[in-house]
Amino acid sequence: MATKKTITVQGTEIRFYYEREEDFLSLTDIARKFDERTGRLIANWLRTRSTVSFLEAWELLHNQDFNILESEYIKNRTGDNAFVLSVVDWREKTNAIGIRAKKGRYGGTYAHRDIAFEFASWLSPTFKLYVFKEFQRLKEVEAKEKHETLEWNVKRLLSKVNYKIQTDAIKKNLIPSNIKPGIKGYYYASEADLLNMAMFGMTAKEWRNINPKMKGNLRDNATHEQLLVLANLETHNAEFIKDGLSQEERLERLNEIAIYQMRLLINIEI
Repeated sequence: MATKKTITVQGTEIRFYYEREEDFLSLTDIARKFDERTGRLIANWLRTRSTVSFLEAWELLHNQDFNILESEYIKNRTGDNAFVLSVVDWREKTNAIGIRAKKGRYGGTYAHRDIAFEFASWLSPTFKLYVFKEFQRLKEVEAKEKHETLEWNVKRLLSKVNYKIQTDAIKKNLIPSNIKPGIKGYYYASEADLLNMAMFGMTAKEWRNINPKMKGNLRDNATHEQLLVLANLETHNAEFIKDGLSQEERLERLNEIAIYQMRLLINIEI
């Protein structure tokens, strides 16, 4: 599924979209920086031998179904005064995938980022550098956001795995064997809030009362560092339960561990 976005370069908005993890930029928008007759600029660029040679080389690298024989025929005609090449003709005759024409309100000519940068360079090497710089900046931001999201999810998963270790310890060491099934949940909830108190200084209910408009729960809104420490606390708590420590003793020790580990993670001198 294609996801459309835009970048703005020297006051010109350039649309692009992702398709199968590849970026396609609007040649129409790039051309509009220089002339409202965008189709004419794109057509003039397409009819040159250097452009056809570049497109051919790109397709050979990325497209196993590319028709090289038809491409060579087209390239040999680039010197003719009557030669005209449209995006549609290029795609239909050569099975090209790097450049395409889209219809509709948000249509236009789009091309893979490699080809789009080549087109921008043909129009203006300076403008091409600005387009490349802005696009690269956007990709760096997206990569950082993706990494942070993945890191947060991994730590959230680690916390859930260690929570299972803790619940097993609760089941084996705290819950009486003859207790009614409906009462068991109290023990798990009590230990969950013990960790919340040690890590965040409040129970889940207290956090909800303070943040009624926030989505998710207390742990869903935790930082990467808090989730990592919380996962460690769950393992420590399981061991403390096995050792027979009271809840009050465990809270004190878990809080000390949380403070110590958080200071290490955020580089605060102890």
